[in-house]
Amino acid sequence: MTNSLFETAKPILETLQAHHYQAYFVGGSVRDYLMNKPIHDIDITTSATPDEIEAIFDKTIPIGREHGTINVVYNGEQYEVTTFRAEGDYVDHRRPNEVFFVRNLYEDVKRRDFTMNAIAMDINYQTFDYFEGQKDIKQHIIRTVGNPDARFGEDALRIVRGLRFQSQFGFQLEEATFNAMLHHIRDIKYLSIERIVVELEKLTLGNYVEKSFNNLKLFMTFKYIPFFKHFDLSKFSLTKAMSFTMFIAFLISQQREVNSNITDLELSNNDKKYIKKLVQLIELIDKIHTKKQLKLFVYDYGKKDILEVLSFLDVLELNQITSISPLILNYESVNEVAKQLPISSRSDMDINGKDILEVTNTTSGPWLKTILREVECAIISGEVCNFKPELKKWVKTRV
Repeated sequence: MTNSLFETAKPILETLQAHHYQAYFVGGSVRDYLMNKPIHDIDITTSATPDEIEAIFDKTIPIGREHGTINVVYNGEQYEVTTFRAEGDYVDHRRPNEVFFVRNLYEDVKRRDFTMNAIAMDINYQTFDYFEGQKDIKQHIIRTVGNPDARFGEDALRIVRGLRFQSQFGFQLEEATFNAMLHHIRDIKYLSIERIVVELEKLTLGNYVEKSFNNLKLFMTFKYIPFFKHFDLSKFSLTKAMSFTMFIAFLISQQREVNSNITDLELSNNDKKYIKKLVQLIELIDKIHTKKQLKLFVYDYGKKDILEVLSFLDVLELNQITSISPLILNYESVNEVAKQLPISSRSDMDINGKDILEVTNTTSGPWLKTILREVECAIISGEVCNFKPELKKWVKTRV
């Protein structure tokens, strides 16, 4: 087990304790430590209120003060410190209508989602495990803290989180937890798409994604989620970990007849552009039959993305999305073509629009864009050298 991040954060707990407050590590960092997995973020829970936390530490950031969370800045690092809290009734299966600060660790951890996430650990690595989370970790079981109907009724996102943990760890869903997920799945329609996508982005990258994805389908989860509700997910099989954007591109490519709007997913503009590029790439991939076509394909779409798609060829074929000519298009041929490309982008061309206008002695127009593309293709195919005099000569004979 690696404990370096806990050791680095120890002074935060020591400072709180020196002021007579309780303080513990809690949540995913403790779970991952106990599972001997890499630790990324340290969360700290304490009996100190936000006012008391701010009074103790020199530099703080009130990132979620109304919920009891203060970021403490120490040695250039930020640590999320949250006051022990209990919660009121939940509104629309999404959020509590009130948060109460309490002075008791048990009251704080009993509101958490799953037993494996409700383990606290003190400065000496002693655990406080009121709900047998360590036992569930050892038995590879995902179980809610307390009554599963109550937990999922409070916040339906916990269903998707539970399936995300299953995808990451390969654990089984405890029977009552599984049944409550099934019973409450329709409540995810009340959630923001942003919250759902955050979980799905992690889920599709899990090493055990097939098991988790099959449960998503079994629960008919997707019919309650914008964008996905237009697709027939029963036709799609996800058998290996991939990025969420790749998954979306594969789904669109499989069911091109579906009229859906990717903006419903509230993704970044970069993600939307990348998905569009992948869909175009997949559409062309089975049309590459010659070396000339391959050169232009690699030039237009880039070695990195083509090889990434090729790494999921089994998923593409399983879902009857596309097939390829392996003698023409394979890892070796793509790498070789990429090495030999005479230019990597249009900016590398030794001719520009102004040069073409001079050669043709005419005015600009939409035709110029077409000619520039033709020149680009001719350079890539080896029809003409990327040398201005040769390119001008080539343009003269074509226009």
